[in-house]
Amino acid sequence: MFAYFEKLIDPTRLPADPTPPSRLFAFYWHYLRQAKGPLAALLVLGAIVGASDILMPVFFGMLVDILGRAEPETLLADYGWTFFWMAFVVLVFRPFIHSLHNLVEDQGVVVTLTNLVRWQTHWYVLRQSWGYFQEDFAGRIANKILQTSASLRESALSIIGVVWYAAIYALSTLILFASTSLILTIPTLIWFAAYAAILWYWVPRIQESSMVMSEARSALSGRIVDSYTNIQTVKLFARKDHEDGYVREALDDHTVKFQVLMRRITIMNTMHWIINAMLITGTAGLAVHLWMQGQATPGTIATVLTLVWQIANLSGWIMEVVTNIFENFGTVEEGMETIARPHTVTDKPDARPLRVTDGRIRFDGITFHYGKQGGVIDCLDLDIEPGQKVGLVGRSGAGKSTLVNVLLRFFDLEGGRILIDGQDIANVTQDSLRSQIAMVTQDTSLLHRSILDNIRYGKPDASFDDVVAAAKRAQAHDFVLDLRDMKGREGYYTHVGERGVKLSGGQRQRIALARVILKDAPILILDEATSALDSEVEAAIQEQLAGLMEGKTVIAIAHRLSTIQKMDRLVIMDHGAVIEDGTHDALLEEGGHYAMLWKMQSGGFLAAE
Repeated sequence: MFAYFEKLIDPTRLPADPTPPSRLFAFYWHYLRQAKGPLAALLVLGAIVGASDILMPVFFGMLVDILGRAEPETLLADYGWTFFWMAFVVLVFRPFIHSLHNLVEDQGVVVTLTNLVRWQTHWYVLRQSWGYFQEDFAGRIANKILQTSASLRESALSIIGVVWYAAIYALSTLILFASTSLILTIPTLIWFAAYAAILWYWVPRIQESSMVMSEARSALSGRIVDSYTNIQTVKLFARKDHEDGYVREALDDHTVKFQVLMRRITIMNTMHWIINAMLITGTAGLAVHLWMQGQATPGTIATVLTLVWQIANLSGWIMEVVTNIFENFGTVEEGMETIARPHTVTDKPDARPLRVTDGRIRFDGITFHYGKQGGVIDCLDLDIEPGQKVGLVGRSGAGKSTLVNVLLRFFDLEGGRILIDGQDIANVTQDSLRSQIAMVTQDTSLLHRSILDNIRYGKPDASFDDVVAAAKRAQAHDFVLDLRDMKGREGYYTHVGERGVKLSGGQRQRIALARVILKDAPILILDEATSALDSEVEAAIQEQLAGLMEGKTVIAIAHRLSTIQKMDRLVIMDHGAVIEDGTHDALLEEGGHYAMLWKMQSGGFLAAE
């Protein structure tokens, strides 16, 4: 039974257009329309639940009137079937309809709709450009996805379940009152007007405060996660007090904004209790007056007073739910600002897979300023022949990393084009481009998974033996066999911690090298690939790198010039331009910029100036 309802929504499906809209109600409809069937069922069941619940005060009133006029000896004979149907509604129908409603909501919607929104927002955000993730905390983005999905589901179900239920209940109540005496509807109509006015005035203000508070909460979460993510740096510099202040500042800001929200909620609730008291008193007085005039029976009074008491109690619940709905609107709207941003680096509709035959790379008059007015790279031309090993040299900020970033198409060029074997990379798919390029970075980051999973990331279908062979070539096999994590996993099944924190820098770099060796792409980029290794291990790996580079087009960035002096060609960059180009020996003979850098190296690194 549960399985049927749990399969009503597929939480990992993707719509034809997975791009989330940037307007609030369009954003809601984008996801809710994928669960139209279960949500429509909740609307119908909610109406039936509301109508069945209104029968309970009616039954109480009927019972009072029956007991007031019936004789005990003939009670069952005269009213037995009436009691039977009352019992049937109470014992069978209401439990059945409530249970069916709960099955559709709890099993059919709550889990799967929430995770459908999470899956689709995650899918979309994961395809954002690298620059998108550079501008925000990873923890904050993840929090937005989890928080927005839960708020969207909760507010949608509240509207369908509570607000719809309340509308049915209120309409039924007015009809019952009017059937007895139109005068009985007056206190309720006045109460409805006052209730609506309170909601109209206060709910938007609560929504505004909720959105402000939600942003403050996300900022607080981001600061806490930032401290935990960089815990080694915090410990290394003994900056716990500084981090306390950094988090406390965000916590104080969140506290103030949270208090403003709660003040508004308190004022709204106080006004609500006042109008509830007036409703109960006014209706009771009119009901007694009608009884004194002979226009109402004791059963009618019992029904009316029970109904207004339930309305008063329900209204508090509804007001809280409506407040939560608008709070969730604020949370979703604030989350949309992060989630629904358009992708800045996208594949063209007619993009084709990149086919690398030789590995020739051409930078043709490229310009890139990171969106600024100028600087970084202007009209740069550079040709790299198939199978050529090129070293990029230059001070920090010369444009070396930017050149690699635009080659990988982490950013789109502002001018010019990059060709690989004559194919403009702007016209090929990003995945096919990056699948043909292997890169080892200086700041090596590993996934919090097993060593096996991290190495196999370079080639998901690789066998275990292939992974071991790659680890051996990267001088990683021996230390991997000695690893063990807190859950008892050993060797290649050891988990490495967030970003590989359980391994040393040299160990992480060797795992990254093994991953690249396994990928075996025709174009290889090395960005200080051996900077974290000791001299003995570096010497052993240099031999493996020589074999790895064989037959590939290689771009190597290094501050230690000794590591790239044997490259086929050295390209010297400064201020985003190529200022020298040649072999190590030829550039030394020229006595130019490279020769100066070679002479001024101290400890194997380039000076900043």
